[in-house]
Amino acid sequence: MTSDLIVRPADPTGPEAAALIARLSAELAALYPEDASAGAANFNPADVAGPGSIFLIAWLDGQPVGSGTLRPMELGVAEVKRMYVEPAARGRGVSRRLLAELERAAAGMGYTTVRLETGLRQSAAIRLYDTSGYYRIANYGLYAENSQSICFEKGLV
Repeated sequence: MTSDLIVRPADPTGPEAAALIARLSAELAALYPEDASAGAANFNPADVAGPGSIFLIAWLDGQPVGSGTLRPMELGVAEVKRMYVEPAARGRGVSRRLLAELERAAAGMGYTTVRLETGLRQSAAIRLYDTSGYYRIANYGLYAENSQSICFEKGLV
């Protein structure tokens, strides 16, 4: 882990958030060109601006290099969304730290379970979740019929 890594809440409509989400959306669109919902149209900052939500940005050497969000799904369950780390900052513990901070925030807001979805072509993300105590579950919601999606869950208590 990098000692000069700072993760803190941010405005999901702010310029740093918008830039990170745009780069994530471009990366997803390139990975899944057949899926129009993989890009920016699938993210609404209002979804992570209300109660029970948080938007985090990871800063490395004073630069925003990653983000992750948490939003309510159902009673006791939050969903992790839009985890992203800039390619140049990958392999430095940023995603693991972001995920840990999202889990800490979820527990602090009273959630007992965290769920998330990632794509089959995102092997690094799958490894992160597999090695962070998440287990695979049936695809849910918008992802139920998506053969390119994998869904995960983790209990926080």
